[in-house]
Amino acid sequence: MARSLPTRPVRPARTGRLVSRTLLGLALAGTVATTVATTGTATAAPRTTTSPTVPASSAPSSTAQAPAADGRPAATVPGPLRGHAATQAALDEIVRTGTPGALARADVKGSVWYGTAGVADVRTSRPRLPADRFRTGSLTKPFTATVVLQLAGDPRYGLSLDDPIEKWLPGVVQGNDNDGNRVTLRHLLQHTSGLYDYLRDDAFRSKYTGAAFFDHRFDGATAEELVAVGLSHRPNFAPGAGWSYSNTNYALLGMVIEKATGNSYATEIQRRIIKPLGLTGTSLPGTAPGLPGPHGRHYSKLFIKDPAAPRYDVTELNPSIASSGGEIISTARDLNVFLRALVRGELLRPAQQREMFTGRDLGDGESYGLGIRSRKLKTCDVTLWGHSGDIFGSLSHTLATPDGDHVLTLNRNSDWGDDEQEDAAIEAEFCGTRAGRATVG
Repeated sequence: MARSLPTRPVRPARTGRLVSRTLLGLALAGTVATTVATTGTATAAPRTTTSPTVPASSAPSSTAQAPAADGRPAATVPGPLRGHAATQAALDEIVRTGTPGALARADVKGSVWYGTAGVADVRTSRPRLPADRFRTGSLTKPFTATVVLQLAGDPRYGLSLDDPIEKWLPGVVQGNDNDGNRVTLRHLLQHTSGLYDYLRDDAFRSKYTGAAFFDHRFDGATAEELVAVGLSHRPNFAPGAGWSYSNTNYALLGMVIEKATGNSYATEIQRRIIKPLGLTGTSLPGTAPGLPGPHGRHYSKLFIKDPAAPRYDVTELNPSIASSGGEIISTARDLNVFLRALVRGELLRPAQQREMFTGRDLGDGESYGLGIRSRKLKTCDVTLWGHSGDIFGSLSHTLATPDGDHVLTLNRNSDWGDDEQEDAAIEAEFCGTRAGRATVG
């Protein structure tokens, strides 16, 4: 979910992505919660880097914002990276500057590369493992969006992206100038609804900042309760008149899935995505506080601004406060398999694929589609599609070139640090040989 608790200044140019830890609020999401106008440390264990030649499932190449005729993201500049030395160096740098451990997996055509740095557990010094599960935060949003788009593509459900939320959840979105008759499902999916992000509510945030976290880590909340927090505020703008990342949107979409299908969003994600794709390391825990193994620990400074603030083990918590926008636990392998299938059009019908990958321009080479975003890398002019996610003690990115030939998942087991380090790892992976920094490996 969106980063909302101030920890350091936002870099204004990065309006459309998982920006700085400034809006890291509760670290439950993966994109900045700013408004865009309608104009369009443990001692690091030895790193464990391997280059197995196991078969990879699909991934995309470079892209433009508009999708191709079949709905798949349009490719522009091919040329996947041959080596990963620069990516490994970027992981090492993330750990050197204070994150306990970092993990990455790259699927490039028929091969798989893993890289790790640091430790999964500062107490035991156990290294990070390729199969480690971790909380993904807002990487849940593309899963939820995919289910909504599948429903829109199936006439049996009678669901249109241009339906007002009032049709599906009558009387829910109202009060404080919020009007469910004017907010559509498309607005929710693309963060153009104007609805206030419940994670930015001062009273809600205060329960998870500093020592208060330990009094509330197992509280949890229903989607209805989270939505009510967001609707206790006036909207940021009229529906469709701007862009503002809001986790309230995706809590509502989870409720819509349940109303349309009679099943929870978790059940629908499981049967429509997780099971067909064989995502054996992926789960939706609901209110369960733990993670299935294998997993490392998750560390947080609980959004205290002081650089000298201690870190805490926050692995166990009730993830229902992340709802259908941030609940999923997964692995690097599963996230790569999912995104590759998504960009290749294996999960949606062509019409819905085009809808998902038609991005709203956010400036600075970035756009936001329906539950997925694009970004153009500055080093090598390659455009990627994917998402990012933050939740207590875990920061992740999953990005792919549009043809499905190159996919990367990156995770760090902390929720603090410089997001430029994550950018550097992404640039290294997709631009390393082009920039002359990487070697074959």
